[in-house]
Amino acid sequence: MSKKEHKEEKEKQDAPLAEKESDTAAYSSAVLDGSTDEESGDLKAKLDELNDKYLRLYSDFDNYRRRTLKDIVDIRKNASEDLVVKLLPVLDDFERAVKAFGSTENAEALKEGIILIFNKFITVMSSQGLEQMKTVGEPFDTDFHEAITNIPAQDEKMKNKVMDEIEKGYLLNGKVVRYAKVVVGL
Repeated sequence: MSKKEHKEEKEKQDAPLAEKESDTAAYSSAVLDGSTDEESGDLKAKLDELNDKYLRLYSDFDNYRRRTLKDIVDIRKNASEDLVVKLLPVLDDFERAVKAFGSTENAEALKEGIILIFNKFITVMSSQGLEQMKTVGEPFDTDFHEAITNIPAQDEKMKNKVMDEIEKGYLLNGKVVRYAKVVVGL
C-alpha cells in the first residue's frame, strides 16, 4: 500500500471519530446550558472520562486490527505453497535422473538409491497435499492443462484429448499450482 493510499485509508477511519467528537461536544454544551455549575462540572468530568475511554478503546482496536493484518501478510508470505512451487523443478530433475538410469546397466545400486530418494520425496510432498495431475488420455481442460502444440489424432476418440505430456501438472490441496504442459490431438 502506498503512503498516499495509507493516508487516505487513515482519514476514512478517523472520520467517524471526528463526527463522534463533534456530536459529543454539541450534546455536552446542550446539557450544560440547562444545568447548574456543580452539575455541569460533574457532567463534564464524566463526559471527558467516557470520551477518554472511547478513544483508548478505539486505539486498542485499531492496533489489534493492524497487528492482525500484519500477521496475515506474514503467514501468506511463508505459506508452504511457495516452497512446493520452488521444489517442483527438483522433482522434475529426479524424475529425469530415474529415466536416464534406465539405460545404464552397470550402476544398478546407484539406480536403486536414486529411485528410493525419489519415492521418499514423492511421499513427503504427497503428505503436504501435493498430487500429480493425470493427463494422458484425458479430455483437454484449460483449467488444468496448457496446450503446447496440437497434432492430428490417429483415432477419432483422441480428438480434443491429451496425447502426450511435456511437463507434469500439480495440485496442492486441490488447487492448481502448475498447469500440465501437454500435446492435444486434433
